[in-house]
Amino acid sequence: MQENSGTVQDRRLELRADCAECFGLCCVALPFARSADFAIDKDAGKPCTNLRTDSRCGIHTELRQKGFTGCTVYDCFGAGQKVSQVTFGGQDWRSGTREQARQMFEVFPVVRQLHELLWYLAEALTLPAAQPLHADLRRALDKTERLTRLTPDELGELDVGAHRQEVNTLLLRTSELMRAGAVRGKKKDRRGADLMGARLKGADLRGANLRGAYLIAADLTGADLRGADLIGADLRDTDLTDADLTGAFFLTQPQLNAARGSAGTKLPESLTRPGHWTAQH
Repeated sequence: MQENSGTVQDRRLELRADCAECFGLCCVALPFARSADFAIDKDAGKPCTNLRTDSRCGIHTELRQKGFTGCTVYDCFGAGQKVSQVTFGGQDWRSGTREQARQMFEVFPVVRQLHELLWYLAEALTLPAAQPLHADLRRALDKTERLTRLTPDELGELDVGAHRQEVNTLLLRTSELMRAGAVRGKKKDRRGADLMGARLKGADLRGANLRGAYLIAADLTGADLRGADLIGADLRDTDLTDADLTGAFFLTQPQLNAARGSAGTKLPESLTRPGHWTAQH
């Protein structure tokens, strides 16, 4: 029986970041280095200089112009509000002890990984071709959701890598079923391939396996990516102008935000056309 799309859609809405319910955790917990993505160096656990006391970013509307492109392509998949409001019961890291703040910053990346898995599992449950796996996917989704609600101490001890591997086995099987129905004949296998700067203009990549592929600055103008698996593909500065991503799966908003595209780029319904694409064309 096919998964109720309304229920799954509601679940995916919960996996969208709600900064108003978060204490700016991504701006404190995570480190970054001065580079093309960030204008300054910042250590883990140290608040970004742009973080205001109300947990909002002081340059949110100017991040790209100010040299913080990395912030515009990051998404916590709703982990920020989960850790802030559920795991720590609404207690701000500023008002607790130093140890509580440290624990909150350590737990946040763990929950973020779990929420990303929830996103993939929820998407898999909407894919008709994966119907034979829907019962297993639902069990994995429920288990992952339970893990996100562990106590801070339990989350700190969780082997999230082992759980990712368990879920990935199901996602791989989902990918095989999806790609098998995307196009007849042999599918292109580019899993983990180094395609940085590759000239793939107009390429037929229907049903391709691009899991973890490095597509940094690749030219995919007008490429056909229908039914392609893009989980973990690095799309930083990838040119998706007029590309067809209809039916591409396991593609996330952060990946899309890191790429370049146009009004002619065809996207999966669950994703939003990045605002900076309009400015580029």
